[in-house]
Amino acid sequence: MEAPVGAVAPKRLQNVYLVAENPAALHAFYSQALGLQLKFQDGERWFQYGVGGGNVSLACREEAAPATAGAVLVFEVDDFDGAEQRIAAAGGAGLGLRDMGSHGAVLSLRDPEGHVVQLFRRAPAQAA
Repeated sequence: MEAPVGAVAPKRLQNVYLVAENPAALHAFYSQALGLQLKFQDGERWFQYGVGGGNVSLACREEAAPATAGAVLVFEVDDFDGAEQRIAAAGGAGLGLRDMGSHGAVLSLRDPEGHVVQLFRRAPAQAA
C-alpha cells in the first residue's frame, strides 16, 4: 500500500521509550547491565540514552501520558499537516498535541489495535 498523496513520511525513528513504574531504578539496570550512556535526564521522570543514531528512553507514567504501559514509538516528522485526518481515515485516533517548548511538539495517536505512537516535530531554530 502506498502512502496517501500529501502524506508526510517520518524522517527517522526518533525515540522508543518504555513506560516505567520506577525509571530511576531501571536507569541503574540499563546503564550498568547494558552499558547505555546517559544523554539527557529530567529528574527521575525521564532518562534518555543515545543508541545508534536514535534514542532509547525510560519514562514515568505521568511523562508518558497518554501511554500507561509498554513501549512507545516516536517518529520525527517535519510537520503535522493533515496527520490527524490520515490517522482517523486509516482506523486510528488522535489523542492530542503536547507543546514541549524549545524541544518541539508531540502529536500522540492510537493505532487501530490501541498502541500509542507519537509524531515528534522539532521546534524551529531560534535566531541568534
